[in-house]
Amino acid sequence: MKYDVVIVGGGIVGSSAAYFLKKQGFTGSIALIERDTSYAKGCTARSCGGIRQQFSTPENIKLSRFGLNILRHLKEEFGPEADVSFREYGYLILASENGRTILEENHSVQIANGADNVLLDPEGLARQFPWLVTDGLALGCFGKSGEGWLDPYSLMSLFRKAAVAKGVALIQGEVASVRKVAGKAASLTLADGQEIICGSIVNAGGAGAGALARMAGIDLPVGPRKRYVYVLDCPGASEALHKAPLTVDISGIYFRPEGQQFICGLSPEEADEPREMDWEVDYGWFEERIWERLAARVPAFEAIKVVNAWVGHYDYNALDQNAVIGPHPELSNFLFANGFSGHGLQQGPGAGNAIAELILHGSYRTIDLARFGFERIASKTPLFERNVI
Repeated sequence: MKYDVVIVGGGIVGSSAAYFLKKQGFTGSIALIERDTSYAKGCTARSCGGIRQQFSTPENIKLSRFGLNILRHLKEEFGPEADVSFREYGYLILASENGRTILEENHSVQIANGADNVLLDPEGLARQFPWLVTDGLALGCFGKSGEGWLDPYSLMSLFRKAAVAKGVALIQGEVASVRKVAGKAASLTLADGQEIICGSIVNAGGAGAGALARMAGIDLPVGPRKRYVYVLDCPGASEALHKAPLTVDISGIYFRPEGQQFICGLSPEEADEPREMDWEVDYGWFEERIWERLAARVPAFEAIKVVNAWVGHYDYNALDQNAVIGPHPELSNFLFANGFSGHGLQQGPGAGNAIAELILHGSYRTIDLARFGFERIASKTPLFERNVI
């Protein structure tokens, strides 16, 4: 088989790239390769589905605002039945006195790039969020609009189905090797032995992006990082708490409402990262690292019960926790769209659109993402994102 563009990874990023290529008028053939078409263990389907503009990097803010615009015009984009259950309750990121300066600097960057958020002192936090204990807090940044969460599987499905309806071929398979000829990626071979000749390859492989890059002889520091998400039942929670924003404590613990329940989690420090990239939940992580600090910040959570939990894998960029987007400087028909480090759902549409622009026009037209290029990976020059949850 032969395709003009082969996109490896059928999650939100890959499906968006395929969709926007067709939407923008690409007339060539496109294949979307996904090893698990049930999507049960993909990065997208197991994410918490958040969208925010509270980042420190302007490109991240712009990518998320592109995704927000899709949500704002979902039915125009995908039809009258399109729905992803967007809950626009906001994000609330808290800071101690030590973190005040960073939060203020981030807020300035966000406002300059169109975000609608506000800084609140402890008195303002107490007035607006009466369920919150403000001890140890110096400041909070609250997203008044354009932030919240949605059903990640539904958004991914909208892009994928729309891409297939426009003629994109969806192929179930796992890439086993990449063949290079004369400085170009010429073809890839699937685990079942099928060879696919390609004009360009887009690496949207999520947590497997680093492994795919190595098949092409490229060192890409992107791989899986295991994250636990706990589902909590809190019978005594107030109506106000059930309408809380996604709240990030100074400890790094986050929580948000989920229907009549809540979900929460905590990303570990580097030394505590799980070594086994399986799908087993560590309930001790909640008992030992989360519960006491969570209840100290929100007293209603003193009486909670963990009723469910799941594991998701971040496509983690170990260099700087920012995405890698654009062509390889030498293997120019091998393009990256990965390493989002937990931000892929909200930034996937913008990244997919950017990849489409590069293939069609050879340059960015909507958001200049040159700083996210592979060159910084090759030179080991990080572009750090300070707001990683």
